[in-house]
Amino acid sequence: MPATMQNFEFHNPTRVIFGVGQIASLAKHIPSNARVLMLYGGGSIKSNGTYDEVHAALAHLEHPVLEFAGIEPNPRYETLMKAVELIHRENIDFLLAVGGGSVVDGTKFVAAAAVYDGDAWDILKIGGKVVKAALPFGAVLTLPATGSEMNSASVISRAETQEKRAFMSPHVYPRFSVLDPAKTLTLPLRQVGNGVVDAFVHTTEQYLTYPANAPVQDRFAEGLLQTLLELGPQVLARPDDVEVRANIMWTATMALNGLIGVGVPQDWATHGIGHELTALFGLDHAQTLAIALPGVLQIRREAKRGKLLQYAERVWGLHAGKGTEDERIDAAIGNTRAFFEQMGVPTRLSGYGLGAEAIDATVAAMEAAGLTGLGERRDITPADVRKALQLSL
Repeated sequence: MPATMQNFEFHNPTRVIFGVGQIASLAKHIPSNARVLMLYGGGSIKSNGTYDEVHAALAHLEHPVLEFAGIEPNPRYETLMKAVELIHRENIDFLLAVGGGSVVDGTKFVAAAAVYDGDAWDILKIGGKVVKAALPFGAVLTLPATGSEMNSASVISRAETQEKRAFMSPHVYPRFSVLDPAKTLTLPLRQVGNGVVDAFVHTTEQYLTYPANAPVQDRFAEGLLQTLLELGPQVLARPDDVEVRANIMWTATMALNGLIGVGVPQDWATHGIGHELTALFGLDHAQTLAIALPGVLQIRREAKRGKLLQYAERVWGLHAGKGTEDERIDAAIGNTRAFFEQMGVPTRLSGYGLGAEAIDATVAAMEAAGLTGLGERRDITPADVRKALQLSL
């Protein structure tokens, strides 16, 4: 039976406000009578000028802007529930996330939890279907990577139980997101490399599955991957080039705003494995993806053969004359691993001081959480996860 594109509905309500100096336009998008809570992480938004620019842009508000700081790189449920308490205490009715994807993810959870009638952990334990409403919020993005600024997904960690869980809900799309590439110029190169890897894997999770007769989505995805391959080394070589930063920022947004994932099967096994590695060992999100993806592609090479060959040819230029099919697949996977390493993100557990014991712990945690049946065909087992990680020891 020939491959067929799946039926789909696509709606993305987020207004993107892109470009240098666009933080000043915040006044147009937040009601003057709103009671605003600004959420952010550490002190970087103060050192790079973002904090002052945001406050200047919000000078029109009738009420003082309150703040909640300290959202972690992997936002913690325990921290975010303190923000929920503050919202209830101060009658906040609009949220503004200022920071990277973790701050935006955290704000999405806070927006939903603040109006949820029940145990807020249900939002993550049961899933976003329990979310029936959320506080309105906007975002000012300072770190391109996750695409959270233009989607309805969020990933939250719970330190008490060493769990990392995701939810999606149409109620937590940002009303708007300001993307000023100049605000990324002061990022450490580690975070820049992480962001490129994160966007790359987001794209492959929606592309490297099985053919679905969706050439528009395929070509969009391949264009995003090629753009990251081109710009990734450039941003490391020319970290002060705002034009390079701008294009990486927009690529990361496009990688996970829903467009390339409509009508096609999606994988997300790499993310499922990565979330457990982060929860257990505190690794950066992109680091866990760099560890997991090459092994996942290897153990799924037969199920993904058609798309892996397409990936090898269209993204890496490995045409039919350049070896056998298996050789081209191996080369494409090897090139992917090498690119992540080039971006400064190790792809081996040993690169983070971890060994076989980390594999045992990860598989056990996934089994305990019932995280089985991963992948686009929902047939990746814990034994498969073990095999994939063993390829990245």
